Amino acid sequence: MTHREQTKVVRIGDRVIGGGNPVLIQSMTNTRTEDVAGTVAQIKRLETAGCEIVRCTVPNMEAAKALGEIKKRISIPLVADIHFDYKMAIAAMENGADKIRINPGNIGSEERVRAVVDAARERQIPIRIGVNSGSLEKRFLEKYGKVTAEGIVESALEKIHRIEDMDYDNLVVSIKSSDVLMCAKAHELIAGQMNYPLHVGITESGTLYSGNIKSALGLGIILYQGIGDTIRVSLTGDPVEEIKSAKQILRNLGLRKGGIEVVSCPTCGRTKIDLIRLANQVETMVAGMDHLNLKVAVMGCVVNGPGEAREADIGIAGGIGEGLLIKKGEIVRKVPEDELLETLRQELVSWEEL
Repeated sequence: MTHREQTKVVRIGDRVIGGGNPVLIQSMTNTRTEDVAGTVAQIKRLETAGCEIVRCTVPNMEAAKALGEIKKRISIPLVADIHFDYKMAIAAMENGADKIRINPGNIGSEERVRAVVDAARERQIPIRIGVNSGSLEKRFLEKYGKVTAEGIVESALEKIHRIEDMDYDNLVVSIKSSDVLMCAKAHELIAGQMNYPLHVGITESGTLYSGNIKSALGLGIILYQGIGDTIRVSLTGDPVEEIKSAKQILRNLGLRKGGIEVVSCPTCGRTKIDLIRLANQVETMVAGMDHLNLKVAVMGCVVNGPGEAREADIGIAGGIGEGLLIKKGEIVRKVPEDELLETLRQELVSWEEL
């Protein structure tokens, strides 16, 4: 199996993936790409949240031309998502796209695919070959009787070889399914048959609730095996939520450092404060503190709070009308309940200034 440390190094704008470089976080805009102001505004929000590569759909020539202006106003690599019309792929590259995403199977004839490859070669722009379970060709459905991991992989390898035969190997590969286990198996299979960087995600995973669960499971299984060079958590909703989730997944797998991890107890009958509200307030408060690498505990009572918070850098534990400020498992002082959040904030600011 080819692990991420052994995959080919590919440059996307000013970022590098593969070859053991950090796993990067991607998202995709859901604005009309032709709406430059709206698209740039959304990308700026994604950048602030921690997005490192962004993709925009290019369904028409107006959108392709808009990429040039969008690129001028953002700070992260811009990927053009192309389907069906090879002219859109060429126009996107002419207007500054740092990478293009295509499915060679729906681009058309050999001549058209070659025109795209030639344009990419001229500018040294990587091509991401994407295969989704929902668009698997009829012949693979007939061969395997239904959508399978084997069929997805065979389809992807066929497309990879098609581009390689045109003497181009500046490639990134993505093979996605909304079925968690099928997606995981497909990645395990393809990692043993090629060494291109893999963009990993559970496609069409669902809403903020179900999509996060499916993505955490699928990405966790795949990434833990050493597979995957970039990721996207695909959610039905604000794409900024995708970035928040992706960062959490990477941190919990030890693939990303920095940022504050909030741990909180599930509450029980001993809880005498509104811990659910408090924990959510803490999580919101620390969202922008990515430069700090800390664990913050929010505990519901003073019985187990100090012990449970021992592995955290700092924490608070609720009592009756008051709570405790805890550092490294040691009680520092008692604080009135309505001052717990602000006390924690001040402590974190002080930490930030050290």
